[in-house]
Amino acid sequence: MTFDDDALESARKTFAGPVTFLKSAPALEFLPGADVPEVAFAGRSNVGKSSLLNALTGRNALARTSNTPGRTQELNFFDVGDPLTFRLVDMPGYGFAKAPKDIVKKWRFLVNDFLRGRDTLKRALVLIDSRHGIKDVDRDILEMLDRAAVSYRLVLTKADKIKATDLDAVMKATAEEARKRPAAHPDILATSSEGGMGIPELRAAVIEAIG
Repeated sequence: MTFDDDALESARKTFAGPVTFLKSAPALEFLPGADVPEVAFAGRSNVGKSSLLNALTGRNALARTSNTPGRTQELNFFDVGDPLTFRLVDMPGYGFAKAPKDIVKKWRFLVNDFLRGRDTLKRALVLIDSRHGIKDVDRDILEMLDRAAVSYRLVLTKADKIKATDLDAVMKATAEEARKRPAAHPDILATSSEGGMGIPELRAAVIEAIG
């Protein structure tokens, strides 16, 4: 799927406006009011989620980046627009093998309950490292989203780190898997936080999701 120039420019202007951190929610009782559309970002630990959020919003430190996988264990909410138009939700990274079992259990309850009970959640963007493709830990979250009937789109990260032919193969394999899943958007986006590849299209995809 391609976005026209007007859609790309409109999305650029939206993210060039106010984007502010609202709050962190370690449990459902701390969630902000469900009063505007939301788009959530999910991905396994170290997939580059914080870097992508920073690139998406044109900020260097909106989302904290860390060399320690599994650092984010809360739902982080960011307000976009003034007046407030929608929210971005940074979900805790998953699949970090060294995380204690009680942390993993808490993560599953928090994320599952959020996905099932959040009427304002319009779409989840599931980030996949283009160097590795979809792994079993990714399929766990895809199945969770399918069961919760939450629309989601697969987004490849770090696309600048592999050869173009390899990226093309990963894109095709990812799209093939997406077609088998009931809640998945059929189109895949390839992005690079460092080089800016796919960032304009990702912005447009977020705006499309809340429309």
